[in-house]
Amino acid sequence: MRLSDQERAYFKACSDELLEHHLVQSMSRYEQHGTTNRLDHSVQVAQYSYWVSKKLKLNLDQKSLIRGALLHDFFLYDWRTGTDHEGAHAFTHPETALSNAIEHFEINEKEADIILNHMWPLTITKMPSCKESFLVSAIDKYCSLKENFNRVKKVKWIPQFAK
Repeated sequence: MRLSDQERAYFKACSDELLEHHLVQSMSRYEQHGTTNRLDHSVQVAQYSYWVSKKLKLNLDQKSLIRGALLHDFFLYDWRTGTDHEGAHAFTHPETALSNAIEHFEINEKEADIILNHMWPLTITKMPSCKESFLVSAIDKYCSLKENFNRVKKVKWIPQFAK
């Protein structure tokens, strides 16, 4: 993934407010998909989403895309312990992330849609309603798979392209 200096500067301008916030920084304490913490995962989803949108010359709200992607997993608990939340995590964490985002930042409709609907199609009734949400949802799946394959990359049967 290669961004130009101008694209990196734009990404930084869109993300600095969030990335400098102490609660967003606290996401680094939580494991996400085995090899990655939640903050690194969220930054990776935002960077890849932005890169794909630029590479494919998609006409998207880039700022909302970046901010929504950064906050899509803004739940502040370890879902593996099962003590800090109710219900099946995969289905409930988008609402928790959105609630946290609204409480701590000014969130627009597209950013809210990205956060709330990023688990689609697993959450079949919560379908993205904007292009930015569809892209972040797809990139989130890609990054999650990549992180999980990295965790088991020593297994001999994994194809070379998955490493």
